[in-house]
Amino acid sequence: MEDGKPVWAPHPTDGFQLGAIVDIGADTLTIEPLNQKGKTFLAPISQVFPAEDDVCKYVDDNCSLMYLNEATLLNNVRVRYNKDLIYTYVANILIAVNPYYDIPKLYGPDSIKSYQGKSLGTLPPHVYAIADKAYRDMKVLRMSQSIIVSGESGAGKTENTKFVLRYLTTTYGSGQDIDERIVEANPLLEAFGNAKTVRNNNSSRFGKFVEIHFNEKDAVVGGFVSHYLLEKSRICMQSKDERNYHIFYRLCAGASDDLKKKLHLDSPDSFRYLNRGCTRYFANKDSDKQIMQNRKSLEHIKLGALKDPLLDDQSDFNRMCVAMKKIGLNDTEKLDLFRVVSGVLHLGNIDFEETGSSSGGCVLKNQSGQTLQYCAYLLGLDQDDLRVSLTTRVMLTTAGGAKGTVIKVPLKVEQANNARDALAKAVYSRLFDHVVKRVNQCFPFETSSNFIGVLDIAGFEYFEHNSFEQFCINYCNEKLQQFFNERILKEEQELYQKEGLGVNEVHYVDNQDCIDLVEAKLVGVLDILDEENRLPQPSDQHFTLAVHSKHKDHFRLTVPRKSKLAIHRNLRDDEGFIIRHFAGAVCYGTTRFVEKNNDALHMSLESLVCESKDKFVRELFENSTTTKDSKLKAGKLSFISVGNKFKTQLNLLLEKLRSTGSSFIRCVKPNLKMVSHQFEGALILSQLQCSGMVSVLDLMQGGFPSRAPFHELYNMYKQYMPDKLTRLNPRLFCKALFKALGLNDNDFKFGLTRVFFRPGKFAEFDQIMKSDPDHLAELLKKVNTWLLCSLWKKVQWCSLSVIKLRNKMSYRALACIKIQKTVRMWLCKKKHKPRIDGMIKVRNLKKHMERFNEVVNGLKERKQEMAKQVQDLAASIDALLAKIKNTEVMTRKEIDTEYQGLVKRSEQLLSSMQKKKQEEEETERLKKIEEEMEKERKRREKEDQRRKQEEEERRLKAEMELKRKEEEEGRKKREDEEKVIQAELEIQLALEREEQVQRTTILEQERRDRELAMRIAQSEAELITEEGQMDASLRRGPQVLATKAAAGEKKYDLSKWKYAELRDVINTSCDIELLAACREEFHRRLKVYHAWKSKNKRRNDDGSDQRAPKSVTDYAEQNPAPPMMAQHQEVAMNRQQRYFRIPFIRPADQYKDPQNKKKGWWYAHFDGPWIARQMELHPDKRPIVLVAGKDDMEMCELSLEETGLTRKRGAEILPRQFEEIWERCDGIQYLKKAIENKQARPTHATAMLQNLLK
Repeated sequence: MEDGKPVWAPHPTDGFQLGAIVDIGADTLTIEPLNQKGKTFLAPISQVFPAEDDVCKYVDDNCSLMYLNEATLLNNVRVRYNKDLIYTYVANILIAVNPYYDIPKLYGPDSIKSYQGKSLGTLPPHVYAIADKAYRDMKVLRMSQSIIVSGESGAGKTENTKFVLRYLTTTYGSGQDIDERIVEANPLLEAFGNAKTVRNNNSSRFGKFVEIHFNEKDAVVGGFVSHYLLEKSRICMQSKDERNYHIFYRLCAGASDDLKKKLHLDSPDSFRYLNRGCTRYFANKDSDKQIMQNRKSLEHIKLGALKDPLLDDQSDFNRMCVAMKKIGLNDTEKLDLFRVVSGVLHLGNIDFEETGSSSGGCVLKNQSGQTLQYCAYLLGLDQDDLRVSLTTRVMLTTAGGAKGTVIKVPLKVEQANNARDALAKAVYSRLFDHVVKRVNQCFPFETSSNFIGVLDIAGFEYFEHNSFEQFCINYCNEKLQQFFNERILKEEQELYQKEGLGVNEVHYVDNQDCIDLVEAKLVGVLDILDEENRLPQPSDQHFTLAVHSKHKDHFRLTVPRKSKLAIHRNLRDDEGFIIRHFAGAVCYGTTRFVEKNNDALHMSLESLVCESKDKFVRELFENSTTTKDSKLKAGKLSFISVGNKFKTQLNLLLEKLRSTGSSFIRCVKPNLKMVSHQFEGALILSQLQCSGMVSVLDLMQGGFPSRAPFHELYNMYKQYMPDKLTRLNPRLFCKALFKALGLNDNDFKFGLTRVFFRPGKFAEFDQIMKSDPDHLAELLKKVNTWLLCSLWKKVQWCSLSVIKLRNKMSYRALACIKIQKTVRMWLCKKKHKPRIDGMIKVRNLKKHMERFNEVVNGLKERKQEMAKQVQDLAASIDALLAKIKNTEVMTRKEIDTEYQGLVKRSEQLLSSMQKKKQEEEETERLKKIEEEMEKERKRREKEDQRRKQEEEERRLKAEMELKRKEEEEGRKKREDEEKVIQAELEIQLALEREEQVQRTTILEQERRDRELAMRIAQSEAELITEEGQMDASLRRGPQVLATKAAAGEKKYDLSKWKYAELRDVINTSCDIELLAACREEFHRRLKVYHAWKSKNKRRNDDGSDQRAPKSVTDYAEQNPAPPMMAQHQEVAMNRQQRYFRIPFIRPADQYKDPQNKKKGWWYAHFDGPWIARQMELHPDKRPIVLVAGKDDMEMCELSLEETGLTRKRGAEILPRQFEEIWERCDGIQYLKKAIENKQARPTHATAMLQNLLK
């Protein structure tokens, strides 16, 4: 694909279009069409093909083109079709395009004569050339031949079949009327077996294999016709634009008035079996005028006649009558055929209606009486018997009462209609069998050497509605396509491989899986259908579901809803299935599949026609394959499988095809409208692809389609050669001919048994060989020259061989010396090789001793004993090594014996050590198990202990909470009592204040009176004596005096003691009262100090010296504890050990951390009323640990009562919880150091730690 050169790119309607490559992508090419400059489109690389330099060039054989691909094939067919050249070769395969009109002089006598005896390729492609090739192959190879004519419906298969038969009988006939009879049999078969369809006006609705038999002199002696699968459903029902079989219309149009009256015929639209389809005749202008108006249907009168250049119902009827006469049918036989055909038409006009009685049966309509009379008369039946047989069914009893009793069961209207149609189908199908049988009787033969068979069978079909007939036809085409693949592709490639030609393999789609889907035993569609027919109540739905069930994962079969056509997607899963055939997917509607697969009648109907008064009708049913009794079972409808019958016939046909040589004619339909000079490229390309022609092109591109065995070429041309050449053997003879002719080595190849030619080259060779005698003389001269040259080359080769022999002798002398040296070396090696091998094996064994040492080192018991055994084994190995070295002659057997002994000892030793090791490992394992069990026991004990501890803690917490509540209640009670005493005290004080006021008033009055008296006395010189004592009434109340006395009453005056003296007394004194007084004074001084320090703190103080949480200090300020004597407090507390934990945050962190993420915990241990240990825990700081004595200035100075911790719910914790945190924060080490430095005050905690250390 050079730049600027044209290429073929895909086109949706034309198949391919010319263009130029403008860009190259990863997997696509950008193409610019030559006829649409400026527009581009993308095309897959695999679908773009190079074009010939001259696209208007056309050749007879597509293999002669420079490029062999599907695009050039389609273009070559298109160009030839436009020039009315409808035939094209692809190697030995003929492609025939239907022209849909008569091409002048294409099939005339001159044309027949011109192709006689001509090799394929010497004349333009023609169906006559294929026929002549088959004849010449039969004559030369002495083997029967087959010509397979295939293609879609309307592609021209039937016409090409007729041309093949005409050519063979005209050219190679014996001169008798048998030749003419074979040709004239076609119109008769077409009349009874062909019909108009949507795609073809003359479609064969049956398959036929026409055999033309030849005698020993290769002259025609007779023929035989085999037919397959007549479409019987067409007899009773057709589509709107289709017709029934031609015979019905031709009889209505062409029958004489007498015959028409005798058969009671009328126009086609008066018969039920014709008026539901197209009722128009085929006719031209002249013949249409000749048909009487009363014979035309309303549709024909309104729309006119159907047009087809090859069909004319009236003329074809006359031609059929002439053909009947030529093949030997007399007037009586013709009348019998017409009478049965008319009887079938009248049978279809019989109508039924319900009786209206309780029996539920039906009767004939009144207007059907005349029709019943006509039908009974024409078929030779009794009128009453026919009426009864159509409306009732006979049953034979098998149980209850007398066996064999006949019972008549009335039929419903629908059942009666089905019985009527079944009878019509049976009569017509047996009539067609009789026609074929009668045709075969017209050209009998006694002996036959070989035959040429022409297969014409319906092509691949796919409509909107596809039924059982299309299923069987497409199954047949699957088998034929497989045969084509095997014969043309598979066998061709196998032959190339067998002959050693080295041609590349061509891949093709094998459709064996599709064939197995249809015909496989038990699971094939045909066997499933037969099994359904054997059921008591068969149904199409059950059959369809069974097919889907058994092939639900099959690639070739799927459900209708997956179809690309909307009309098929409306079908339910039990109404059809889709099969992917080689030519495409087809959706089959399974309605009436079961009915169409049964080729039998009810007992009453079959008995009726078998007892017909008309001998001809009676004989039609006498040749049944089975007797009446074997068909009928208890009145049920007997079953004769149409599908399996067709499968058997098809397999026999394929066996016959495989036993013969084969030629292929691929018929192509140029358009769907069936008009001339209209070429639809995409449609034709699809047909070429489906027919396997593209695969053939791939094979032929690198293959050799023509071939001939050496002996056949020798026999074919030895008559032209002198005796000097004929004495040569066939292979040398052929080689001399080819070399003398100077043929190109690329045009042929020599295999093992035959010579192969490139396409078209065998024809050139044949033409050269059969040319004039002068040319043969020149050829003989060339052959002699080649033989002389060949002889001289042989002399040269002999001389070179002698020189080679001399050189070989010198080479052998040197080789003998080398052989001597090698033999001596071998003898020496043979002598000492056993010792060398023995040394190697023993040394390898010695290397393994390291493993023994490793195992010994791993032992725990009997280590010395095992080590000694290993040493003994090593000594034995060393001894054997020394023995082998010192002994010159030692056989391999001796060495192996001793070596095996050492190996056995080493294995035993290793086994014992391994066993010991295993025992130790087992002991260790048991020990580990015991340890694990002990661990588990301890763990469980710990778990129990922990559980008990948790229970104990829960109990202690409950007790603590209860105690807290009791203390709270006692405290509230004391507060209430104090409030009462305080109220009484306040009342007494109020009374005392009133008395004091009164006394003060009295005293003031007395003072004034005294002063007055003094002045008076002075004036009067009188002296008044003073009272030395005050009035008792002016003294304070007793309660006030008692309180003042109690407050001033102190046993110890500690106000002048120093801080160190107080601390020493607290640390050393044993006097409880002194100790309590010192503690009280100590903590009083701490409170005064801290109060002064707090009052005089710096303005920017961050509160880092805070000794207790703010909640504790705030409580102490708001709730001052009542005064209590130290000794009383000591006794009341009884030195209880209590532990508390509350949240704590430094004042400085309170504003930096609003979410309290830096919140810590404050822990306190109170020994009696005063704190003994204190901790502060913060998330991002080191723990602060404090002990009484050493850290008094940093610890809380408040008593337990003043902190209010006993009133906080959840603040008190268990001793264990405090001690765990204390130990985790290294509190034990801190307290220990304080004790050692004599800085710690004696508390419960110091006493416990000292006991623990002791």
